[in-house]
Amino acid sequence: MCLPNVARAVVTYNVLSFGAKGDGVRDSTGPFLKAWASACSSTQLVTIYVPKGRYLLKNVEFRGPCKSKIKVQIDGTLVAPLDYNAVGKSRSWILFIKVNRVSVVGGTLDAKGSSFWSCRKSRSNCPVGARSIMFNWANDIVISGLTSINSQLMHLVINSCNNVMVSNVKIIAPDDSPNTDGIHVQGSTDVTIKGCNIRTRDDCVSIGPGTSGLWMERIQCGPGHGVSIGSLAREYNEAGVENVTLINSDFIGSDNGLRIKSWARPSIGFVKKILFQNIVMKNVENPIIIDQNYCPNKLNCPGKTSGVKISDVTYKNIVGTSATKVAVTFDCSPTTPCTSIILQDVMLNYHNTTPQSLCKNIRGITRGVIRPNSCL
Repeated sequence: MCLPNVARAVVTYNVLSFGAKGDGVRDSTGPFLKAWASACSSTQLVTIYVPKGRYLLKNVEFRGPCKSKIKVQIDGTLVAPLDYNAVGKSRSWILFIKVNRVSVVGGTLDAKGSSFWSCRKSRSNCPVGARSIMFNWANDIVISGLTSINSQLMHLVINSCNNVMVSNVKIIAPDDSPNTDGIHVQGSTDVTIKGCNIRTRDDCVSIGPGTSGLWMERIQCGPGHGVSIGSLAREYNEAGVENVTLINSDFIGSDNGLRIKSWARPSIGFVKKILFQNIVMKNVENPIIIDQNYCPNKLNCPGKTSGVKISDVTYKNIVGTSATKVAVTFDCSPTTPCTSIILQDVMLNYHNTTPQSLCKNIRGITRGVIRPNSCL
C-alpha cells in the first residue's frame, strides 16, 4: 500500500498581528518577541513574517530551543534607536541564542552606528557597543539575502555554532566606522559563506579561535581590512583554526588581502590546513601577509614571541595589483616558525613593476610562476 506524501503545513505569524508598527518610530520590540514566543512553541513549521516598513527595535533576544523549524522572512527594515546607548550597553542588538533550524531571509538591518563611532573617536565615556546580529550556540542556521548597514561594531557574528550557511549577504559601513567587521566566525564548525559583498572599515571576514571547516567563495571584499584569520594569541589556552578555504573571490582597494595575524605572546593555538585559491587583487595593500607581531598602533605590545603554530597554508592562483611595494609579507615567529607554506602561480604587480617580498622565520616551497620573486 502506497501512502501519498503529505507536506507539513506552514503557520505564518505576521508581526503586525502582534502589534508591530512599521513606521520606524514606535517601538516594536515587544511585538517581535511575542511573535517569536508563539513561533518557538509551535510544533508546526513556522514563518515569522516582517512586511515592508521600518520597525524600531531595541535589544532583542530570540532564545531557543524551539519545537520546530522557523523561518524569519523580512521584507522590511529593522532599525535601531538613534541613541546609541539604547542598544550599545549590550554586546548585541539582535541575538539568536540556543536555536536550531532557523532561517533569516531578506531584509535590511540599520543599526544607526554613526553616533557611536563619533563617541569612540572622541574617547568619551562610551558603552561597549553592539554587534548587529549574533548567533550563539546555534545549529543548522541559514542567513540569506540580508543587508546590514552601519553596525556599531561587527555586523554578523557566528559564535559556537555548527552547520551555518551565509549566502548573498551585503554589508556596508563607511570609512569612518572603526571595528565594523563584516562577518566574524569563532568557535564554530562547518560554516559556509558565499556570494557576499562586504564594504566596511575593518575585516571583511574575521576568523577567530576554534573555527574549523569554514568554506568561503565568491566574496567581494573592499574597502576593508581583508579576510583575516585572527587576531590570535590573545590568550595562552586558545583553540586553533583549521580547514579554512577561500576561493573565487575579489579584493578591491582593501588595506589587506589574505591575512593571518597573531599577537607576539605565548599560546598553544595553531593555524593549519588553509587554502586561498583563485583570488583577484585590485590595488590592495599587503595582498598576502602573515603577521605574528600584530599590535595595532604599536600601543601596549606584548614584546614577546608568538606561540601560534602556522603550517600547511597554500596560496594558489593569486593575481592582480598591489598598492604597496611589498606585496608578500611573511613575518613569522622566531620561536614557532611558519612551516609547509606553498606559493603556487602568484602574479602580483606594483605600478607596472615587480613588487617585493619579505620573509622571516618561514619554511615553504614555490610552484609555477611567482611574482614577486619568492623569499621562501
